[in-house]
Amino acid sequence: MTDLNTPERGAVTGTGVRSRPRAALPALCVTQITSWGVVYYAFPVLNPQITTATGWPAGATTAAFSAALLVSALAGIRVGRIIDRHGPRTVMTTGSVLGFLSVLIIASAPNLPAFTAGWLLAGLAMAATFYQPAFAALTRWWAPDHVRALTIVTLAGGLASTAFAPLTATLADHLSWRATYAVLALILAAVTIPAHALALGAPWPRASVCTGPHNGGAVEKVARTRPFWMLAATLTLSAFTVSAAVIAFVPLMAERGYTSTEAAWALGLGGAGQTLGRTLYATLARRTSPTTRTVTLVALGALTTAALAVTSGPYAMLVALSVAAGAVRGNLTLLQATAITDRWGTTHYGRLSGLLAAPTTTAAAIAPFAATAVAPPLGGYPQLFIALAALSAAACITGFRTTPGRARSSGPAPGTNKLLPK
Repeated sequence: MTDLNTPERGAVTGTGVRSRPRAALPALCVTQITSWGVVYYAFPVLNPQITTATGWPAGATTAAFSAALLVSALAGIRVGRIIDRHGPRTVMTTGSVLGFLSVLIIASAPNLPAFTAGWLLAGLAMAATFYQPAFAALTRWWAPDHVRALTIVTLAGGLASTAFAPLTATLADHLSWRATYAVLALILAAVTIPAHALALGAPWPRASVCTGPHNGGAVEKVARTRPFWMLAATLTLSAFTVSAAVIAFVPLMAERGYTSTEAAWALGLGGAGQTLGRTLYATLARRTSPTTRTVTLVALGALTTAALAVTSGPYAMLVALSVAAGAVRGNLTLLQATAITDRWGTTHYGRLSGLLAAPTTTAAAIAPFAATAVAPPLGGYPQLFIALAALSAAACITGFRTTPGRARSSGPAPGTNKLLPK
């Protein structure tokens, strides 16, 4: 087994040897936990206190948060292009500064428009510090062992809610929501700004010149192909389903007579399943082709969603299904992280992954509102879960069309079986 911090040998990079910055992977693990914990997971904990203290409608504050996700989706395209050319250090350090400033603006907002403006700035910070830029950095520095590096950083990122949701709640028990956000902003700045500035300064290697069937062509050529659009459609439908199912899980449990505490525990254990699932992805990647892997994971998402729709108990069974659904979610995160390199190599990873993330992030932002609005007309949350399972089934159909034509005759795509560590 190869040490992830040793120089990579044999990768086609123009130099033959690529030095991996030793501090980058542990630094990104820490900054992902902190960035997600402060900028993302603190909000659902603090939002009830925010609306109570300010009188602002919960729908309006949630809309501001969702607007940040939409800004992140759009900005991610440009962020990916910059990282492809110049590397992650400047982008992620700047994003950390923007995150610090945006949380301070949110904390001090005198009115709803200022609160919304803070979240729009936070959207830029998300685009520059969340998974996509971290994935781009690790994919270029760690290829062809990038699957293991990506797994490690997403395992760390999965701990963000575990660490920061209780911390935020504890702070909020003793401080106002504004003071809580101010403390979290200081933590964000103290951890992420120096970590990104100091740990990501290694030379940015040239993109591989032989990593996929479309090398030598413009990124727009890949983005206009049918496999790319089918991949985008597959992951967008899947992202909508996953996001809606997570938000609707607690109401589903309540509709079946379970208490909020029982529902919260089941959902939390689903998060543990997500972390467990990510540990299995490298093995799955070694044993399956990109298209088979895509269809299999999306189909498992449909299966677990449908099972939650038709299973009313006992409670242990619902917990088991929540864990299984979480394991699928964990793998789907890594599926999206590796989807570009599996099919088109690393040359334009940042830009292409940004284009791919834009519709998926948008779908994830819209899904909670859509699920809440659609559940009553459908007859309840079990019926909603059936509809979500049907969407995942549709995603399976498009998933079969995600193999680039020339990849069919040229063996495994980059980043698949022959390149992964044994």
